[in-house]
Amino acid sequence: MRIFDPHIHMTSRTTDDYQAMYAAGVRALVEPAFWLGQPRTSPHSFFDYFDSLLGWEPFRAAQYGIAHHCTIALNPKEANDPRCTPVLDALPRYLVKDNVVAVGEIGYDSMTPAEDTALAAQLQLAADHGLPALVHTPHRDKLAGLRRTVDAVRASALAPEHVLLDHLNETTVKEAADSGCWLGFSIYPDTKMDEDRMVTILKAHGTERVLVNSAADWGRSDPLKTRKVADAMLAAGFTDDDVDQVLWRNPVAFYGRSGRLQLDVPAPEALHEGNSILRGGE
Repeated sequence: MRIFDPHIHMTSRTTDDYQAMYAAGVRALVEPAFWLGQPRTSPHSFFDYFDSLLGWEPFRAAQYGIAHHCTIALNPKEANDPRCTPVLDALPRYLVKDNVVAVGEIGYDSMTPAEDTALAAQLQLAADHGLPALVHTPHRDKLAGLRRTVDAVRASALAPEHVLLDHLNETTVKEAADSGCWLGFSIYPDTKMDEDRMVTILKAHGTERVLVNSAADWGRSDPLKTRKVADAMLAAGFTDDDVDQVLWRNPVAFYGRSGRLQLDVPAPEALHEGNSILRGGE
């Protein structure tokens, strides 16, 4: 079984997670830029973070045979902080990098005017750079947030088939599917979706344009949830081909729109910025 996790925050995870993910079948992933858990106070802290997504994390992932890609953006939560909004002006120099396969995470957190502005600007950047967009639908008031998101996409220069609407659930899946966008589901231990609910949605809506991710981060989450969904699908009567479509071919098709996916993992370099990852030698 081959698995592509299309949304996981490996900055927050350990090398044990990389090892367990590889053993479970994960061979590729996308790490979206996101909120690190406390407010950043300067654009320069974003730039160091973006640089780590482009250098350090691919180096770590390669040690475990996993192809690492990223998405870059000003996340919706920090789009409300005027100390952070100058990041928007710097994004073009990151969006041309080889490992950047989308603009993201963008979208809504509290559905403020500042978030409207940041979302519109970054949808335009995606269109300008020929990249798809990974859109975070809000955790609260999800259906209203989904509708506001779809309105923003329709008003933008980016076609719906270049947009992935993530963090969907039963209340938002139908309208998201009707929008023509791709459908993303985050599988969590306690919140968002779980694997059994995901199987129910797949039975009702099919496997086309559906991406399943673990979205594992610094909170209670599980980087093996993609494999658990695959196992639940098989137990429910889905075929190996269905599993391969949802867990591999769909994320490859969506992020492949960037023209930048590199699914063959190169042999890792000995050092990254002087760091071998080893402690005290072999």
